[in-house]
Amino acid sequence: MRVVTQTRFPGLELLSRGKVRDIYALDPEHLLIVTTDRMSAFDVVLGEPVPYKGVVLNQITVFWMRMFEDLTPNHLVATEVTDFPPALAAFADDLEGRAVVVRRAKPLPIECIVRGYLTGSGYKDYLATGSVCGHKLPEGLPEAAKLTPPLFTPSTKAELGEHDENITVASAKARVGEGLVRRVQEIALAMYERARAYAEERGILIADTKFEFGLHDRDLMLIDEVLTPDSSRFWPKEGYAPGLVPPSFDKQYLRDWLSASGWDKRPPAPKVPEEIILQTQRRYLDAYRILTGSPLAIPNP
Repeated sequence: MRVVTQTRFPGLELLSRGKVRDIYALDPEHLLIVTTDRMSAFDVVLGEPVPYKGVVLNQITVFWMRMFEDLTPNHLVATEVTDFPPALAAFADDLEGRAVVVRRAKPLPIECIVRGYLTGSGYKDYLATGSVCGHKLPEGLPEAAKLTPPLFTPSTKAELGEHDENITVASAKARVGEGLVRRVQEIALAMYERARAYAEERGILIADTKFEFGLHDRDLMLIDEVLTPDSSRFWPKEGYAPGLVPPSFDKQYLRDWLSASGWDKRPPAPKVPEEIILQTQRRYLDAYRILTGSPLAIPNP
């Protein structure tokens, strides 16, 4: 296992290189998804990786997908390098711990965001309109207030370098279809409620998260990443109080440093000091250990 910032696998067709993931075609039915250690913030890929962050993202996604198998099918086919097609054996060092073989699916053109606490762009929307993505909320709620029930607040899915935009459920239905949106809303809320209860027992509050779904033929599947420190806000339960935004187990720490640096959030990003990288890595590793119950075995964490 080694730090991986970009992959090149001769003989495999690279379909896309996103902010974090490299995706290859294996055959007409299957893809190879490799989660690298590239770090993005404000939709910009930074110049410095967070070592083994991709392993954390991949392994925690597998953990949650298995937990939710009774709620929805997912796209996983193989999660261990030893179970991959023989043609991938030569790339084992780059794939170990950070890659999966999945069924191909057509991603829905929306991201399914669930908010359990009032923070981030949802709080800004609330201050401006009294609502969050069309959901009217009571007056006077403080930042970080718990939302009961949690809110389903979809967004657009932007291209690399662009920004996602929050939309209403009605807008999502116009883009995807009423029946399909109703189904993903039901599944997303059920997964979030289960994850929120599980994590809270272990001392983590899941403030919000993002799910993605795709269609394999006509079958709906959970795809991409699930409840990772990149796609979620994880707060420590200890010391939580409405009105105060807790320190987090996710990349918010790095985002806060970048915002304080004076960066205008346009490429290129500023150079990130090693100490900030290491502190970010520690938060990712802590989130994995607390949620799964075991530390992640990586070289020199």
